[in-house]
Amino acid sequence: MKKRTIWIITIVMGLSFIVLLFMQLTYISQMVNMKKEQFDESVNRALYQASRNLELNETLRYLEKDINAEERKNHVKDTLDLGVDGPLAQTHQTYGVKNTSYTSFQAKTMMAKPSQMPKAMILHNDQKSNDEASKTLQEIVKNRYVYQKALLDEVVLSIIYSASQKPLKERINFRLLDQDLKAELMNNGINIPYHFIVTTQDGREVYRCPDYTDEGEEYSYEQVLFRNDPQSEKGIVRVHFPDMSKYIYSSVRFMIPSVIFTIVLFFTFVFTIVTIFRQKRYSEMKNDFVNNMTHELKTPIASISLAAQMLTSPSVPRTQQMLDHLSKVILDESRRLRFLVEKVLQMSMFDRKQAVFKKKKLDLNEMVESIANSFQLRIEHTGGKIYTEIGAIDSTIYVDEMHFQNVIFNLMDNAVKYRKPDEPLNVYLKTWNDDQHLYLSVRDTGIGIKKEDQKKIFDKFYRVHHGNVHDVKGFGLGLAYVQKIVILQQGEIKVDSEFGKGTTFTIKLPVIKDEE
Repeated sequence: MKKRTIWIITIVMGLSFIVLLFMQLTYISQMVNMKKEQFDESVNRALYQASRNLELNETLRYLEKDINAEERKNHVKDTLDLGVDGPLAQTHQTYGVKNTSYTSFQAKTMMAKPSQMPKAMILHNDQKSNDEASKTLQEIVKNRYVYQKALLDEVVLSIIYSASQKPLKERINFRLLDQDLKAELMNNGINIPYHFIVTTQDGREVYRCPDYTDEGEEYSYEQVLFRNDPQSEKGIVRVHFPDMSKYIYSSVRFMIPSVIFTIVLFFTFVFTIVTIFRQKRYSEMKNDFVNNMTHELKTPIASISLAAQMLTSPSVPRTQQMLDHLSKVILDESRRLRFLVEKVLQMSMFDRKQAVFKKKKLDLNEMVESIANSFQLRIEHTGGKIYTEIGAIDSTIYVDEMHFQNVIFNLMDNAVKYRKPDEPLNVYLKTWNDDQHLYLSVRDTGIGIKKEDQKKIFDKFYRVHHGNVHDVKGFGLGLAYVQKIVILQQGEIKVDSEFGKGTTFTIKLPVIKDEE
């Protein structure tokens, strides 16, 4: 599959997942806002009704008080009237409907509910006419209306002039207020725990519910009590819900699994795309490795084949000098061929974790000096020079000699391979210590490594762009092998390079003194 096709699929699927996730989150947000608005409206409605019930209860309480006082007053008066012969006895009237007789008190009672009064009520008192009976009944109703109106006016005036002057503690039955709040909230579909507090207009606390807690207090609802009273006499009831968030978000709880699945699918898709690109990169690197390996193996094979042809050709004079030359070519190219094959086999062995180390105590300073001497001719051939700075005091390390020598050789070989054309190459080897570690650096004055390539140079089969052509030989395994060996020796390696100026590889190793 082409890279362009992969990118198109990635963009389309990525945008689809993002849009889907955005729509889900938008829907959840809208649902939460709607639930919140509904909750606010229901709570405010319940608080208003509870406040109104409080005012109605106060009015009813004053009305009952006045009615009871008036009834006691009338009871005493009626008792006195019944004890003596007076106008009441003289004016006692009897009303009749057909064969039924009613007293004046019974008639007044029926006038309170006119619908229950008999259709034909005849007045029997000294032969009065029906017109006189009708006038008498109208007078009873009128007197009753005037009395009730006066009584209500008295109650209203009492509330205005006396009730509002009382403290809120005396005006409010907090138990009934709690019951009203609970009932009105349930009537509006809210059945979750709540806490309330009653304060004056200036913020002084009057009452708080017994189980009051501060949880959820940052978002509370307020309602004015006795809103028609003077400003200083008004009260405020403040209600908050500790479980309000759970209640609101419960309406969108069913959407959470779908959002989670969408996110999981999105990350799975991202991981799949990354894996595809990585595999494609590995495939390209392996193809490049095969091409380079073919080219690398072809050269020594061709050289050996040519030398063998010259040995068997009768036209070539078989002088001792010629035989020595051809033998040296065959030997050198055979060694080179063996080295290339072993390099590939070593990396394969490390991947299968079949490598066996023969560790022993070595002196890093001595190893560096020895390798510098063996590489000196190669470096001088480029017109440069190799410099050593041996500064390590505790230079004893515990490593596999062959593999660790190969590490240094690979770093030196890379410095020679990636030198600047037609310019002398200088290589600097340095050792030093800190409290717990031993350091080795290999610095060159070569072409350097670009920033974007520095994180990839230790990957297997990876070669920088200019190395993918065959002007620089290699498989892209050298630095991967170096990093692998250093890590297996409990060390670290890092690279510091500036393109066009050179590269420095620094190896950090633990100092081993007593381990055998």
